[in-house]
Amino acid sequence: MSSKTKIVVLHMKEVIYTVIFIVLAIVLICLLVFMFGPGKKNRQAEETAVYNPGVYTSSIQLEGQTLDVQVVVDEDHINGVSLVNLDETVATMYPLLESSMDSISQQICEDQSLDHISYTVENQYTATILVDAVEKALEKAKVSDGDTASE
Repeated sequence: MSSKTKIVVLHMKEVIYTVIFIVLAIVLICLLVFMFGPGKKNRQAEETAVYNPGVYTSSIQLEGQTLDVQVVVDEDHINGVSLVNLDETVATMYPLLESSMDSISQQICEDQSLDHISYTVENQYTATILVDAVEKALEKAKVSDGDTASE
């Protein structure tokens, strides 16, 4: 029983090329997984803008007087809500108007939402009118499907 020994001759140049090719293939696979992996969709959704930055207004009619509710937004935050063109007569006729607006503005800026706004029974009507006006102004500010954040 004689066994013949087989001798394999490897050239060092071929071994080095093979190792380099395998390392490059692994790096390419890792790069593709990183670029197109499941986390990519979440990052893109977070980067898109919610609002077109600017100042938006909505009008309210009270006893023949026109008031404007002004909403200031940047790409993804509501920065401020206020009343403009508030006549002294209207402020006198509706004493809860300014205090309601201050309370609503604070809640909207803290929560960044019109949901769960609280108000008292005394200023229920006034608060409802103000929230509706803010909602109309925010609708104007929203980014539509055709708009992009870079525009």
